[in-house]
Amino acid sequence: MNTLTALNPLLTRLFAESEHWMRSNAAWLDLPPDELNRRMQSKTDYLSFYHQLKDAALAVSPETGRLLYLLARGAQAHCIVEFGTSFGISALHLAAALRDNGGGRLITCEFEPSKVQRARQHLDEAGLADLVDIREGDALLTLQADQPASVDLLLLDGAKGLYLEVFGTLEDRLRPGAFIVADNAEYSPDYLAYVRDPANGYVSVPFAEDVELSVRVF
Repeated sequence: MNTLTALNPLLTRLFAESEHWMRSNAAWLDLPPDELNRRMQSKTDYLSFYHQLKDAALAVSPETGRLLYLLARGAQAHCIVEFGTSFGISALHLAAALRDNGGGRLITCEFEPSKVQRARQHLDEAGLADLVDIREGDALLTLQADQPASVDLLLLDGAKGLYLEVFGTLEDRLRPGAFIVADNAEYSPDYLAYVRDPANGYVSVPFAEDVELSVRVF
């Protein structure tokens, strides 16, 4: 049995809890489209916006979670970086792949302290905490320190307005062939313009309804 399969009961519970919260607190999604786009794309007030969602898992979909495991396994990834830990659901998928790849390191970051605590609890429950370095604080600062020499996979799933800036912090660490997964990338048009321009060294395609999947080709 692979590690992801063994985690199915925990992941099923966490996805169900996330879905229940979203159904019970859907009002925040009922903002006028222009206001929702402004908040999602903001580069200045993201801290207050996401603090309002501190009790929400804001999880990737189950399909995207499996995609993350698949990519990390297929790439034989040993170093992964994640922007936006939340409750650790995507981290569980990525750390499971690291375990099945024989080990490695997942660097993930989250500015909301209560979410860091929840993520640690879930990783401990899964027996994967030894593979994960959770950095609490603003990712634009925390990802500057102790950077890995080479990154095999990067997941962007935090404040959408910061995707290009966070990407730029790590771009020179991405090895040729590294995958970049950006969730809800439609809210980051500057990031999409960059990775979709072949001159910048990437091949990039939209995946499903809400993910941009890119690979560094040089």
